[in-house]
Amino acid sequence: MSRLVATAIAGLLLLAGASAGCAQNEHPGIASTPVRIDSISAKAAPDPDRYEHLTDADFEKVAAELDVETAAIKAVVAIEAGAAMKGFWAPGVPVINFDRSMYNRYASKAPSRAGAKGETVPKGLSGYALREWTQLINARKTNAQGANMGTFWGMFQIGGFNYKVCGCESVDEFVRLMSYSELEQLELFAAFLRNTGYVQDLRTRNWAAFARKYNGASYARRGYHTKMANAYAKFKAAEAKKPKSAPAEVVAGKSLKLSAPAKEEE
Repeated sequence: MSRLVATAIAGLLLLAGASAGCAQNEHPGIASTPVRIDSISAKAAPDPDRYEHLTDADFEKVAAELDVETAAIKAVVAIEAGAAMKGFWAPGVPVINFDRSMYNRYASKAPSRAGAKGETVPKGLSGYALREWTQLINARKTNAQGANMGTFWGMFQIGGFNYKVCGCESVDEFVRLMSYSELEQLELFAAFLRNTGYVQDLRTRNWAAFARKYNGASYARRGYHTKMANAYAKFKAAEAKKPKSAPAEVVAGKSLKLSAPAKEEE
């Protein structure tokens, strides 16, 4: 059954888990040939089934793209996305956290400062979800791209200002993909890992190094590296109990498209 609304309590609990490890830092330096994800056509209609949950096949696909163990990518998702591991408050309405200070920082840096007239807050929201989307829509009316850059998106709460590091050509593309499905949110996260070089720490399961880069200097005090290590052990144990299946069809890196080098943000 599709989720229609998120209550204030549910929204706060989800963001408490997701925001704790979100990618809030700016990453102006990206790979010389940044990885792009398999972008969904702008004309494609959202598939309602993609809002509910990520499947084992999804995790296996992205793990293969990253050339890491499935248990390793699952461990990061479980810790960074929170226990609920949900990226949407309603179909087509991703979890967001509008940050006024970040909006003020990026309002003047947005490629386009045009406002989006006539936009309305998605129907059916309440509590925290309603408040965040109301703030975003109101800011979009003044400066749409600046508002999107100043917002944290999806199950990983990645700042819109990181759209280039996520392999997107524009913040508009970033938001469109964030709004399409949880799989696209996972793919954007995967591109973020590749383009920042953080993926190497996952390949060697260096949880402390990964947590230091992704979660910041407070990672040890908050125990992110220990939580990820424990989650990895849990998923590896679960894999050992499952019947052997055919290997994923996705060859490492094959389904990730490469774009022309992107310019760093000024």
